[in-house]
Amino acid sequence: MAALEIRDLHKHYGGFHALDGANLTVPEGSLYGLLGPNGAGKTTLMKTVAGLRRATSGRISLFGRPYDRRLLTQVGALLESPGLWPQLDAVTHLRIHARLRGVPQTRIDEVLGLVNLTEVRTRKVAKYSLGMRWRLGIAIALLGRPRLVVLDEPMNGLDPVGIRDMRATLRSLTETGTTVMVSSHQLAEIAQLCDHVGVLVAGRTAYEGPMDGLAVDGDLEEGFFRLLEKAGSGVR
Repeated sequence: MAALEIRDLHKHYGGFHALDGANLTVPEGSLYGLLGPNGAGKTTLMKTVAGLRRATSGRISLFGRPYDRRLLTQVGALLESPGLWPQLDAVTHLRIHARLRGVPQTRIDEVLGLVNLTEVRTRKVAKYSLGMRWRLGIAIALLGRPRLVVLDEPMNGLDPVGIRDMRATLRSLTETGTTVMVSSHQLAEIAQLCDHVGVLVAGRTAYEGPMDGLAVDGDLEEGFFRLLEKAGSGVR
């Protein structure tokens, strides 16, 4: 079963078509990469899935059921830099969010372990690296035990150590059965992380399938840029 299906999805802002007939299928339990140049519609698509935008037209299904806002309890999202309080520690952040969502406090230790922040759980966020802040944001998104997690550019701005830790975190989530959809405009990063990808160009799906299916004569980068050129670059 697919965790997420998107069919002919459109999102218009006046005469601007941020999404212009996108189609995607995200397999359940996968670590799915959403690729595309800046302005391709990746963030708009993710915000629509997370309930932060309303589609102009099209169809979304979550775990085989037609999209309904009540199903958003099954979706966790981190689509911008996490909004955190520098003078609070990780445990306090999670206690606040757990109380707001009616989540048992026992879940806090579980999510801290999932994102590998247990040892720094009482350290103030002001002393966290950018990668640690992102992982705390993911922990907050995981509090409600979502079946699907969508993350927009989680590697952006991270140093090599932060990128390595983020990769490990995302892979560990799929090992627990969580489906993870992660966007990026960096082909090399998604190539190391995901086996299955979708490529958006100008709000449309230019490719969906296995990562190696993008390659031309074994060269992923060449195949990716040929795809962008064929689709008209998608930079708007």
